[in-house]
Amino acid sequence: MGNMPVRRLDLGYFVRPASETGGPEPRVEPVLAYLVRHDNGLILFDTGIGDAGPETEAHYRPRRRPLRDALAAAGVGLDDISLVVNCHLHFDHCGGNPLLGGTPILVQDVELATARRGDYTVDELVDFPRATYEVVAGETEFWPGVRVVPTPGHTPGHQSLVLRQRDGTVVLAGQAHDFASHFASDHLARRAAREGVEPPLPPYRPWLDRLADFDPRRVLFAHDCSVWEPARPQAH
Repeated sequence: MGNMPVRRLDLGYFVRPASETGGPEPRVEPVLAYLVRHDNGLILFDTGIGDAGPETEAHYRPRRRPLRDALAAAGVGLDDISLVVNCHLHFDHCGGNPLLGGTPILVQDVELATARRGDYTVDELVDFPRATYEVVAGETEFWPGVRVVPTPGHTPGHQSLVLRQRDGTVVLAGQAHDFASHFASDHLARRAAREGVEPPLPPYRPWLDRLADFDPRRVLFAHDCSVWEPARPQAH
């Protein structure tokens, strides 16, 4: 496999209220996208925070970094993007999609169908002028060394992007887990189960078995600046 440089884009942040954090305090979470350079073109994984209306604005108090500015800092423009991949179609992941009318957007069939049924996301961020979807059903390798893998849970049609690099696999996991530490916990729960540790053990998401097949060396997330990396035996 070739080398596919990955650049993280800072697209702002929002404040998750205490009612959603499971604790007594609100939490400020980043909104991160990723730019992947492939021989076939530039892939943009997620596009930032869209306008979700006054009620949602008041609830999450987002602060946006314009997608154009983030791309310009990476030395590219909107017209340079060959393909958009959204992990899912909530407003904080597909907010910049309308700026990319005519650019193919790769999405799981169940995700697009759910979004179009209403009461799920912002309709104007899904169907907009020149919206161009490439709909897939399940795992798909769409460019050499690049595939989407279904990672449902946060939404039924959530997907992650798997990049088979020359020096190991990189997974762009979106919001498959909110935090790298949550991914690490599930990863260890899977390991304990496979190594025969007696129950009770916490459950883990079944698609972790598929991601483990790729032996990822890095896993990156949409709302966490931390990066998961496997523990490797130390050379002596």
